[in-house]
Amino acid sequence: MKLAFLFPGQGAQKVGMGQALADAHPLARETFATADRVLGTSLSRLCWEGPADELKKSVNTQPALLTHSVAAWRLLDAAGLTPSFTAGHSLGEYSAAVAAGALRFEDALVLVRERGRLMYEAGLARPGTMAAVLGLDLAQVEAACAAAADAGVVVPANLNAPGQIVVSGEIPAVDRACEEAKARGARRAIKLEVSGAFHSPLMASAADGLAQALAKVSFAEPACPVFANVSAAPQASAAGIHDSLTAQLLGAVRWEDSMRRLAGEGVTFVELGTGTVLKGLLRTIAPDAACLNVDDPASLQATLAALGAVAPAGEGGGA
Repeated sequence: MKLAFLFPGQGAQKVGMGQALADAHPLARETFATADRVLGTSLSRLCWEGPADELKKSVNTQPALLTHSVAAWRLLDAAGLTPSFTAGHSLGEYSAAVAAGALRFEDALVLVRERGRLMYEAGLARPGTMAAVLGLDLAQVEAACAAAADAGVVVPANLNAPGQIVVSGEIPAVDRACEEAKARGARRAIKLEVSGAFHSPLMASAADGLAQALAKVSFAEPACPVFANVSAAPQASAAGIHDSLTAQLLGAVRWEDSMRRLAGEGVTFVELGTGTVLKGLLRTIAPDAACLNVDDPASLQATLAALGAVAPAGEGGGA
């Protein structure tokens, strides 16, 4: 059986994330303890107790989601389940690189905290926003963005699923693109609660700073390919994964294309970490694809049972 491990991005966070998994499994608890040590702060307490306003700050959200995802992945890895491919949505691409063996968890923690800080600061320097456009295809959304160009920068940013595309850019331009999208038949155009125009040219300063941070980190040759957001193609080398992460903040997240290519490989999907957003998207992209998830002890046990595996001794498997 070929497995594809999927990792969620920013927006999935919630107070309590990862606590049940850490309470039930020492390996998950150790993962959160490592994050606390590396970051020099109690990320675990913030994840489990909040406050929500602090957790949703990018500088905290990004390492929080990474840590929960890595904790979930380590439990499957300890049970002998290894992926043929990994993929992550935006921030989740860092978790995917860790699970593929291309990036150390400790290095990823430092990188994503810096990524969150840089993205927030870029949003202050060049204010922007994002909006989800529902019910149009990419060509129609591109036309709406082009029609709004006289109001400023606005581009398709997250190509999530059929009829679900997020646009990103300067606030007046995004507002205008939403109007243009509705005029072209969009069912809805929903502004998102974000601190900046992610995956757009407004992130140029953040992309420059992140490129410098990435250049200081050593990447290893991956044990399996990582699907890159910017190309929707599998990257099977350390250099390819590094370059994809470097380009990511300015490029669109081509999630639908990535999932279609993976579905064509005949994989069973497993979403690892907070929530089931990616599982939901997959139902609209590839309705016949099998998709499991690991968020808490119950979903871990269900996934292990479905894949014919058991938790290792000392990890809640009854052994």
